[in-house]
Amino acid sequence: MALLLDSRLLLRKVKDLRCLTPRRNRVKEKWAVTRTKHPPTGLTLQHFDSTYSVQLGQLWPSVRSALLSERKYGALINNFSYDAVLADLEAQGCRDFLSDTDTETRPCLEQESEVAADEDVSISKKSEIDGQQLSPLHLSPHIKCLVFPRGDLTRFKPARPDMCGLLGYYLMDAASLLPCLALDVQEGHNVLDLCAAPGGKTLALLQTQSIAFLCVNDTSVSRTLRLRKVLNSYVPKPLLTDEKLRITSFDGTKWGDIERNTFDRVLVDVPCTTDRHSLMEDDNNIFSKSRTGERRRLPQLQLELLMAGIEAACPNGEIVYSTCTLSQTQNQSVVEQAIFLAQENHGIHLQVVDLRPLTHMFRKTFHFAPDLHLGEMVIPHLAANFGPIYMCKLRRLT
Repeated sequence: MALLLDSRLLLRKVKDLRCLTPRRNRVKEKWAVTRTKHPPTGLTLQHFDSTYSVQLGQLWPSVRSALLSERKYGALINNFSYDAVLADLEAQGCRDFLSDTDTETRPCLEQESEVAADEDVSISKKSEIDGQQLSPLHLSPHIKCLVFPRGDLTRFKPARPDMCGLLGYYLMDAASLLPCLALDVQEGHNVLDLCAAPGGKTLALLQTQSIAFLCVNDTSVSRTLRLRKVLNSYVPKPLLTDEKLRITSFDGTKWGDIERNTFDRVLVDVPCTTDRHSLMEDDNNIFSKSRTGERRRLPQLQLELLMAGIEAACPNGEIVYSTCTLSQTQNQSVVEQAIFLAQENHGIHLQVVDLRPLTHMFRKTFHFAPDLHLGEMVIPHLAANFGPIYMCKLRRLT
């Protein structure tokens, strides 16, 4: 009984003590309600504001506005389709940007070379800029990509299948076609598309109708399946045979060990931060906190892929490195490291190919970043909201 009384007295003293204690943090904080939420798109914008404002300077506000606005698309005409979609798109006000080149402002582009009656012969143009003779520029007459005029944000209608089930055109960022044009594919070339999915650039390469053999690869099996679906929707089955086309899902960074000194042309369109997607979509966003490590490893992955592409190219072969980001770390810095490591570790000497003839031809359609010390880059602009696309072309000398 005495023990029970002592317990009651103790409890009463504890209650009295609680009354005298200041009431702090009596309610547990609910983080989901009280703490500031930072979705991946918000984190992306913060990162871009701190990085690109320094990198692009006065250009960043206009580029920022364009990135946050609706992007423009181009319609890559499918030469394998029986539907006459070209005339229909032209009637809607579209134009083929490949034939609408800047003849007035591009400096000293010489007269076109004689074109044989056979349409398979590419158009070859020599150019001289700042007194420097540049390499000939070859444009396949088979590639056509239609865009709406500057400032016109009309959306393309989805393509419809023809009587053989093939779609008449493929919708893509028209600037994504430039790395394929820069690759300068010619008759009889063996070509490697090292990071091919989802398939727009692969389809563009096939439209040249010049490639002897095309190998397309993507490390991701799921993305490779998506690539196969794209090709089946646009390319006749007889052209998808192993004799003309090979689709693989190997680790692209190991390609130098698989096929070395083999290909005339290599396209290395690497995974990157995909700036537009990262700003507009929270789903699968590489700026989400769970993917921080993956994002930080990107430049190393890009370097390894480019090195593999360089090793896969044959001597006198050419490699085009491309991304869809404005990031200097993922663009020029990767190329600089690859040039150094190729010579230092493999004895491979590389020459940077000047792409100014390409940018001068198409500056009526795209806005290009000024004064890049290495490569060329399409930057988004409200009047011509394509890109970003970075590209740099290397020629393997040894």
